[in-house]
Amino acid sequence: MRQAAIERKTNETDIKLAFAIDGEGKSELKTDVPFLDHMLDLFTKHGQFDLTVQAKGDIEIDYHHTVEDIAICLGQALREALGDKKGIKRYSSVFVPMDEALGQVAIDISNRPHLEYRAEYPSNVVGNFPMELFHEFFWKLALEARITLHIIVHYGQNTHHMIEAVFKALGRALDEATTIDPRVKGVPSTKGML
Repeated sequence: MRQAAIERKTNETDIKLAFAIDGEGKSELKTDVPFLDHMLDLFTKHGQFDLTVQAKGDIEIDYHHTVEDIAICLGQALREALGDKKGIKRYSSVFVPMDEALGQVAIDISNRPHLEYRAEYPSNVVGNFPMELFHEFFWKLALEARITLHIIVHYGQNTHHMIEAVFKALGRALDEATTIDPRVKGVPSTKGML
C-alpha cells in the first residue's frame, strides 16, 4: 500500500493526516475550515485516494496557519507514500469543467518543486474563506511533495465553481500521474532517478 501518516504540532496548529494513494475516494475531514474540507473531499473523491485529516489551529486569528500546515502535511504524506516512484506515469494534465468554469491542472512528479498558479477569481472570498489562501496551499503542497504543479483557471463567473474545478482536476491529475504503468521499468526519467 502506498500510504503515509504525518503529524505536525506547532504553537499555531496540531494536525494529524493520513493519505493513501491507492484508495477508494473516502475522506474523514475535521479541520475547522469548512470550505477547505469541501475542497479536500472533492480532491479525494476524484483522485480515488483515502484522506483523513484532524486539524486544530488558531482560526480565531484567521485560517492561514491551518490551511498552510495541512498542505505541508499532505505534501509530505504524498512524497512518503510515493516511495521510490518506480513504475509511475509521472506526468498528467487534466481539464475539468464545472458548469461555466474550466480548470486545468498539470503535474510532473519530478522531485523539483514548482508552482505556476494562473487564476483570477470574481470574488476574494467564498463564504468567509479568503481565496488568496489557495495560493499558499498549492505552493506548500508542491514544495513538500516535491512536484511541479501548474494550475490554470481558464474562465468562469462563479468563484466557488472555479476553485471546485481546480480541486477536482488536481485529484484526477494526481491520480493519473501516480498510476503504476507496467510498461515503465524503474523510474520514468532518462536520469535514472526522480
